[in-house]
Amino acid sequence: MTQHPVTETGIFSRSGFTNPNRALDLVSTLKVDINQDQLIDDLSKVADPDNALLLLVRIADSKENYLRNILKDNDARLRLLQLLGSSNGLGEHLVKHPEDVEVLFQETAISSSNNKDELVDIFTQASKRSRANLVREYRKVLLGLASRDICYKWPLREVAAELADAADAILQSSLQIALDKNPELANQFNLAIIAMGKAGGQELNYVSDVDVIFTAEAKTGFDEQTAISAATKVATEVMQYISVANEGGEIWEVDAALRPEGKAGPLVRTVEQHVSYYQRWASTWEFQALLKARFSAGDLELGNKYLDQITPFVWQAASKENFVVDVQKMRKKVEENVDNRVGERELKLAPGGLRDVEFAVQLLQLVHGRSDAMVRSPNTLQALDQLATWGYIGREDAATFSTAYTFLRTLEHRIQLQKLSRTHVLPEEENELRKLGRSLGFMSESSADLEKQWRKHQLEVRRIHEKLFYRPLLNAVARLDAGSARLTISEANSRLNALGYKDPESALRHIEALTTGVSRRAVIQKTLLPVLLSWFADGPEPDVALLSFRRLSDALGSTPWFLRLLRDESAAAELMAKLLSSSRYATDLLMSAPEAVSMLGNLAELEPRTREQYENEMNSVISRHESAENIVSAARAFRRRELLRTATADLSGKLTTEQVGIALSNVYATVIDTALKGAILAVQQESGKEICTNLCVIAMGRFGGLELGYGSDADVMFVHEPKNGADQQEAERCALDIANRLRTLLMQPSVDPPLEIDADLRPEGKNGPLVRTLDSYLAYYQKWSAPWEAQALLRALPVAGDLSVGEKFIQGINKTRYPENGVSEDNLREMRRIKARMESERLPRGADVNLNTKLGRGGLSDVEWVVQLLQMQHGSKDESLRITATLPALRACVKANKISESDAKSLSEAWILATWIRNAQMLSRSKANDQIPTDINELSAIAFTLNQKSHAQLIEDYRRVTRRARLVMEKIFYGE
Repeated sequence: MTQHPVTETGIFSRSGFTNPNRALDLVSTLKVDINQDQLIDDLSKVADPDNALLLLVRIADSKENYLRNILKDNDARLRLLQLLGSSNGLGEHLVKHPEDVEVLFQETAISSSNNKDELVDIFTQASKRSRANLVREYRKVLLGLASRDICYKWPLREVAAELADAADAILQSSLQIALDKNPELANQFNLAIIAMGKAGGQELNYVSDVDVIFTAEAKTGFDEQTAISAATKVATEVMQYISVANEGGEIWEVDAALRPEGKAGPLVRTVEQHVSYYQRWASTWEFQALLKARFSAGDLELGNKYLDQITPFVWQAASKENFVVDVQKMRKKVEENVDNRVGERELKLAPGGLRDVEFAVQLLQLVHGRSDAMVRSPNTLQALDQLATWGYIGREDAATFSTAYTFLRTLEHRIQLQKLSRTHVLPEEENELRKLGRSLGFMSESSADLEKQWRKHQLEVRRIHEKLFYRPLLNAVARLDAGSARLTISEANSRLNALGYKDPESALRHIEALTTGVSRRAVIQKTLLPVLLSWFADGPEPDVALLSFRRLSDALGSTPWFLRLLRDESAAAELMAKLLSSSRYATDLLMSAPEAVSMLGNLAELEPRTREQYENEMNSVISRHESAENIVSAARAFRRRELLRTATADLSGKLTTEQVGIALSNVYATVIDTALKGAILAVQQESGKEICTNLCVIAMGRFGGLELGYGSDADVMFVHEPKNGADQQEAERCALDIANRLRTLLMQPSVDPPLEIDADLRPEGKNGPLVRTLDSYLAYYQKWSAPWEAQALLRALPVAGDLSVGEKFIQGINKTRYPENGVSEDNLREMRRIKARMESERLPRGADVNLNTKLGRGGLSDVEWVVQLLQMQHGSKDESLRITATLPALRACVKANKISESDAKSLSEAWILATWIRNAQMLSRSKANDQIPTDINELSAIAFTLNQKSHAQLIEDYRRVTRRARLVMEKIFYGE
């Protein structure tokens, strides 16, 4: 080696080495003659200079004579160093086989010279010598290809296609080896290997499974079953020969799981058997997979026969009745398959990843390839070109996504090349990111620039469905520039239908109305609609969502803040889209006062507010208005706004079931208290004097338990206490007048939803007086109270009016609802009788007792009656149990050792799930319903509202949870 002055470590540092001291030592031990300064300069251009130098030294230590010529050639030397710096796996191959560096002098390192037939000959001859020779020849092919890829930035399409060609050649040569080993079988059948997945699309990775399907036919004179059995043996040997890493190491795995029935199905079938399966049993995803089917190896005539007969099934998939549902399932499955440990760094499956692009392109092909054979390429990039050429994607959009896809695939290739391992995860370690960044040409701020570029492309891909599905729809109906896309109205109609819009013609009219013209609103909505249409389609009712958005736009489109909110606040726009597409309840509230959409612009606004905050706002309202009608009108508008706020927070996952109940109950209580003040004001104004009694509203039932749902009435009782010196009858009339005035004000027709006041839980029910004095209530409960009435009082809670009267009421009824010696045997029998009667008589005729959230087995009633029994039995001696809310009372019972933690957990889970489903039904359909529906569409809408994976899972969970709760209830309440 020619001696040169020792290079300072600082030069190594500036040249990109992370361990300059070791680099200095390695350079001094290099056994080949090379100018150090030139070597360091070359190494400064590679991805990992440290590893490239280490591998170079190891190769030289093994056989330095193979390096002499290559290191003298400037181009070949740089190719070698680039390769060693980017791929430790290929570098280790050269350490083991240093003579293979000669590949870098060959034409294959500079341009593609081996065609598929030549590769078949090379691999077949190598296989005849040994499998190790086959592996080595394949590695040499990778050396040449990787050299062009890394050094000359070879186009991704050509890199992936050459890898697919090499896979075809290995399959063909391995098949030939298997046939030569089994001559007695070879003359019984013809066998074709069909490439699928990335291999079929000729877009294979450096390290990837190769998906295949085998099909065979019996030769003349041979029984079909015997021939298929022989073909199966040969196909199995082909798979094992390639996949099993024995002699020579790994090549790649042959995966035949995409065949009919997957791994459970026969490995080899005839073409006719394949056709029969696809006619009768295949799912949508199987047709989508067949889009990439391509002849790979074996009998060409048979392969073409397979493709001729199977391919037509692909282009019928979009016409299947369940196409949309299947597509939605496939999309969710892709998202669910992302490993939580790697999250968004999963380049393949994560949002904004490769699968998003591939999935969207394939879905467009399935929709439009039915009638247009020009968009049927199995290759993703070529399909993008075709879709753009024939007008199904805007050219700019296609170019954007082609660039993003190429970057992500190239990044994936660089990651795989490092260790020749099958991975799709972008590393987090700074050093690893630095190497990757340098391999892609980011030489200064390598890791930061790589992350920035990756996230940029990830964002471009993330909205793949808006870009590739929806913008051409606008072009079709709004007649935008012709260079973007050329969807006809009919084609746009088909696309909307395929995406889940049940009335595409109406949808197109709405799109046209929203985007036609040159107004600022139309221009902004042309930009917004692709995004919104995608979000609408994610929900169960995209048609309703689009119509509602049009109505919102008509109402608010001229207000600058509305368009600015949707354009600049993507979270607000997405949340609005979710409300409109999944919740008729929230949509109805929004439609009655469209300006309420402004609250979506600040997600912090969705946080629950306190009762004190509500009261301060309402006191301000009262101070500004002089009439009861105006006060209550403002209170009802306040309630509508807060119902929307709570529903939005609930749908966003910001509130627990308990928090929803508390929030709604506080809103109801505030509105009733405000309406009561308005009613008192009205009575005073009409009579011209102060009222002569103090009135309190007592919340009962779920209202008293702070457990109201979206469809709940307000169960109340009115109690009053005449003021000192007041005439008893006059006080009675005054209290009744106020109570009736309050109910009228809250329930009269209005643009805001009425608040139903239900006073049927009062003594004697509907037959009893609406209002009683405090003394009258207490006398009644002391003398006449039935067990069920005492039980109902467990949830009595003063919420409005004179709370001092309410406190006296509570103190007076405590002995009734918390009997001194607990529940007597007679009363317990009566409670059990009433409970059993409710279950048998109040359930709707024909209703499934296991799917009724209120009275069904393990439902709300079961849980609440257990808790209330424990309170009545032990509440007189333990004041910690005197809680009106079910779950807090249950937790108190656990703490007081009145019920086991496991039993309480079973009851709590059932109560929460039943309440959750009841609320979801109201949110989804804007109709209260205790019965869980059996209609799949309704169930799916409920499951979507609850962010559940599937309606089937929801039902299964409900049955399991309530079954456990029922067992606890029977044990404690019935003593079984």
